[in-house]
Order: sequence, then structure tokens, then C-alpha cells
Amino acid sequence: MGSKHFLDTRSVKLLFLFFLVIVLVSGFLSAVFHTIESNRKLPPHTSVIHDRALRGAIVSRDGYTISRSNKTYEATVHARSIDPDKKDLFIRLFAIYSGMGEKEVRAAFVDKKGHPKKGFVTLSKTLDAATAIQLKHLAYQLRRMHVFRSFVNSRGIQTLYGLDILENGEEREFQLGDTLTPVLGYVRSRNLGRYRKIYGVKGLERRYEKYLNKSRDGLVRGMRDVIGTIIRTKSSIRVSRRDGYSLHLNIPLDLQKYVEATLDQMKEKTGAKEIIAAVMESRTGRILALASSERYDPSHITQEDIPKLNSKFTEYPYEPGSVIKPLTLAIALDHGKVTPETWFKTYNGGPFPISKYQKIHDDEPFDSLTATDIIVHSSNIGISQIAWRLTGTEFHNGLVAFGLGRKSGIDLSRELPGRIKPARLLARKPHEANQAYGYGMQATFAQLLKAHNVFNNDGVIVTPRIVDYLEDSQGHRFRLDPRRFPSHRIISTKTAHEMHRILQKVVREGTGVAAQYPGLDIGGKTGTAHIAAHGHYVKRYNSSFYGFANDDKGHRYEIGVLVIEASKYHKYFASQSAVPTFKAIVDDLVELGYLHPNLTPEQRAEMLAKEKKRREAARRIQQERTRRVKELLRQQREQMRRREQKTTPRPRTHTYKPSPRQAPRYQAPIPKRSPTPHEALPDMF
Repeated sequence: MGSKHFLDTRSVKLLFLFFLVIVLVSGFLSAVFHTIESNRKLPPHTSVIHDRALRGAIVSRDGYTISRSNKTYEATVHARSIDPDKKDLFIRLFAIYSGMGEKEVRAAFVDKKGHPKKGFVTLSKTLDAATAIQLKHLAYQLRRMHVFRSFVNSRGIQTLYGLDILENGEEREFQLGDTLTPVLGYVRSRNLGRYRKIYGVKGLERRYEKYLNKSRDGLVRGMRDVIGTIIRTKSSIRVSRRDGYSLHLNIPLDLQKYVEATLDQMKEKTGAKEIIAAVMESRTGRILALASSERYDPSHITQEDIPKLNSKFTEYPYEPGSVIKPLTLAIALDHGKVTPETWFKTYNGGPFPISKYQKIHDDEPFDSLTATDIIVHSSNIGISQIAWRLTGTEFHNGLVAFGLGRKSGIDLSRELPGRIKPARLLARKPHEANQAYGYGMQATFAQLLKAHNVFNNDGVIVTPRIVDYLEDSQGHRFRLDPRRFPSHRIISTKTAHEMHRILQKVVREGTGVAAQYPGLDIGGKTGTAHIAAHGHYVKRYNSSFYGFANDDKGHRYEIGVLVIEASKYHKYFASQSAVPTFKAIVDDLVELGYLHPNLTPEQRAEMLAKEKKRREAARRIQQERTRRVKELLRQQREQMRRREQKTTPRPRTHTYKPSPRQAPRYQAPIPKRSPTPHEALPDMF
């Protein structure tokens, strides 16, 4: 009996232990299963990683990147996932790795009412790629340091979050500041979901928007493991990223910077509101420089920059004045109405009636002039009589053929067509005369550059173009459709050569003498025109010069200069503002090797002597400016020292002076002594 009872008790204990082990193992397996399914919050079975494409870059002819796009990232963390005892450590490390201040990071964890945030906190939205890589490394280190902890979310699930670095958009970087603006233009951003995308608003950024943003996002889709890494298998999908096309310009950076510096100097000399200029290859229409004195930084546009955003090259129609006279004569020559030697009576400069109520004058008194000298001396009376030999239809169609009254076709975002009078009005003498010397009409800088280039290109008109070719992310180049930049003959070769010689004479003997350059073929025409405001002409002027500069090696360039409202005395005349600017640009072309003057030894020595004299004068001016700045700084320091002396309190000394009644009749003299350091302190500073 006793032995049997002992066996039963032992069996019961073993059975109990067996069931206990089963229960414990079951609980353990259940906990593990629950952890896998819930606590670890596994990602979905398949995952997609997006690789967003970037906007194409804009590159100069000599390979410098002018604007490009970079990815931006944001850093987020769940406030409850940070261990409260290690929150200060997290803030300190994040501030170090991100470059932010600790106060700024700490403020991100507090809402507008000053209450601590309990959900996701966005620490920064403008991280660059380098900082994002550093913060991803920091996130890994923080996990190893157990800075993050799990918590039960609103759905009752045990959750663990860390520091997440997510791609949130792109930003446009303009590495060279205000270079090539406003031609380059500027951009803005818009949100596509949580991703910020860039789009062009003005200039080249807008004109070539569909190419710059012609991209394809990359992605990777497939199964992923416990920690979220995609497993590469046969069933996974990978689409490579394709960025937008890059624009490669005809404009070299060195020439562009030189011309911009020249315009800045001339703006200061003339007091003009703005000066714009261009250099174009006459044969091809390639723009080598397109510059303005009014530029801005596209990355930091201020309220003062708003008037600079519109490109004056194509968005500023103005009455051109006398630069239209060569076009008028060329139309008459091509129709056989006159020859370069045809004489016209100019009545000693007028007054000359062109209608019952309107009379015109010339600046120089000549009794008679040939058609050539009418251009050389810019005679309004003479060019009016030349225009009268044309019918209204002939004159109108001729101006249209030169590209006036329509867009020039230059590849900028916005262009105004200007305005010329219809043929029915040009059939009347007053209207035809006014338009013959550039009044009663409007043209843009790009139109006039295109029109005057005909005289340097054997009568063939070409379309100015800034962009040379497009390039995709694989390095394949694509030329633009030639039909977008047409060229065709508008006057005969003979007429073009005759006008070429006449414009050479303008520089040798006429209003353009300041543009002369030994060893180069220089010609052009000046124009100074009143500005109309509130229905009448006011004492404000636009002056311009459109001309050519060629050498013996086959380099042929058309150069245009427009000076808008020069304010200094007599600087509003084209001969005093636009022509010297043209000459300075020719100097730039020679210095950079775009033109090669054919100089005799004597001319070369003279040019070197002039250049040396010019540099010495520039050095003296710079030294004088430096001296003035130093003197100004010295005066400011002196004023500050005096101000500090007045405001620095001196120690008060109380001297006892007895009243006359108390003063003794005889007082022994007080021996002199040197002051103590305390007494001498105020005088030492």
C-alpha cells in the first residue's frame, strides 16, 4: 500500500511538471508569434522605394554649371519613442550632426501653445544629401545606444520608431549668384503629395521647362526582410532614374562675366537706369553674351529685385530712333529707288515740313547730302525723302522682312512683338517720315539686333539662339529643331555690302567714331530717342548702338547696346554712352581671344601704350578709392572713440572746501605728488 501511494504521488508530480512545461512553451511561442505579428510592426510583404528624378542643369559653353537641382530631405521622429532620460542626449547629437542649434531642435518638440508634442515631430525639412547621410548614420548609432523605446500606440499595438530621414523634394541651386540673370530666370516650387517639385517661371528656366523636367522617377519593388531591406530576386522590379535634359548654352562664362562687368562700370559713368548688351555670331545667330546691368540672385529674390525680373531684351518695346535709318535706306536700295550716291537737298538742317502742322530738324546743317551721308550724319530730313520714294506697302513689307512688328524667335520665355504702322498709314507722308527715322513705332532689343545683323551677313537674316543643344542623363546630345531658328535672305548681297560700307563710314566719320578699333572691321549706327510719357515726349532718352566687329580670320560678330535713361549731363547721347560701351565690349572680345586685330608694329605699340595708360589710370582710381575708404574708417573710429569717452563715467572726487568763516587766515602749500594708479586710470583710456 505504501509503495503504491508513493508511485501515485510521484506520477502526479511528473504529470504536473509536464503540463507546466507545455504551458510555458506555449506561452513563449505565443509571445514570439505575437511579437512578430504585432510588436515588431513588420512592413508589408512587398515594398517600394522611390528614387525621384531631378530637374536638368543649365551649363555654359565652357562647361560651368550655372544652375542645377539637388535633393532635399526631412528628419522626423516620434516624440514618445525617445527615452525621456536620453532626450537631452538625442537633441545634443542631432544638433551636432545637422548643424542646427540646440534651441531650434528643442523648440521643434513644442507646439504653438507651448505644450509638448506627442506624435511625429519634423525636425528639419531642408537637409541636403551630405547631412542626410550623416543623420542616417546617427540614427543607427542611436538605436545601438537604446535612445529609442517601444510604446503602445492608439490602436493598442506595441510600436517602435526611430529617427527617419526621408526624401521630400528638390531645390534649385544657382552656383554663380546673379550671373546671366535675367536671361537665366528663376523657379518656384509646388507640392506633389509630400514631395516638392521645381518649375520654371521666367527666362530659360521657363522657356525649356518641358525639357528640363522631362524625367522619369526610379523605383525598386520587391519582397523585404524583417528590417525592411528589399530582397533582390527574379520577381523584384527595378526602374532606373532618368533626370531631365540639361541645357548647354552658346554663352561662354568668361565673356559673359566680362560684359557684365563692363555694363556695371558704364552704368556708373552714365547714371543710366539699366544697360543691356549682346554679342552674336553673325553667321549662325549664336548668342555669345546677353547681359544686363540689373541682375538678381535667383536663390534670394527680394522686394527690390521685382523690377529686374522681366527681361528687357524681349519685354521692353521702345521707340528706337535713328537706328531704323539704315533699314529704311536698305529697303529703298533693294527696290532700286535710290543709290548710295543719290543726292538729296537737306535745307541746312531745316525746319523741313513733313505735314501742314509738323516740321523736323537735323542736328547738323547741310544744304545737300548723298544717301550715304544721310546715314553718316543721321539726317532726319534726308531719310524722310528717301522713305517717300517707297510706297506704304513696300516700306511696311520691308520692315516686316527685317523682323519688326513680330517676335524675333529668340529662345526666352516671353517676347513682345513690338509695333509698326500698317501700310495704309505709311502711304501718308507724315507717318512714313516719322517711321523712317524710328518714331511712331516700337521695337525690342532682340528684334533690332536680328535686323542689323543682316548687314554683316550678306543680306541673310538669322534667328538669335541662346541654347546650343540638350543632353540627357546618359550623355546623349540632341540638337534643337532648325525650323525653330529659321534663316533666309531678305535683301540682295549687293545691298548688304553697300550698307556694310556705309556703316563703316559712320564709325570713321560720323556719330560712331568712338567705336573705332585699329586692325578690325567696325561699323554701326547710333540712335538717341525721346521717351514718351502720358501722351507726349519728355526729357528722358534711350540711346543705342547696333554694329559689327570682324577680323581677318573669319570671326564676325554683331554687337548691340541699349542704354536706358542715362541721367548724367550729355551722357544720354548715344555717342557718349552706347558707343563707348560697344568699344569696351570689343576690348573684351580682343582680350579674350574672340577677335584678332591685324595691327602694324606701330599700331600695336600705340595700343600697348594706351592699354598701359588705361591700367595706370584705373590703378590710380582704385588707390584713391582705397584711400577714401581708409580715411572714412579712420573718421568713424575717431567718432566712436570720442563717443565712448563722453559716455564712459569718470570716478567722482569729492573736494572739501571750507566756508570763508571756517577757512584759516594762513594755509601752508600742499606739496605736489604723483597720482595713484586709481586716479590715473581715467586718463589712460
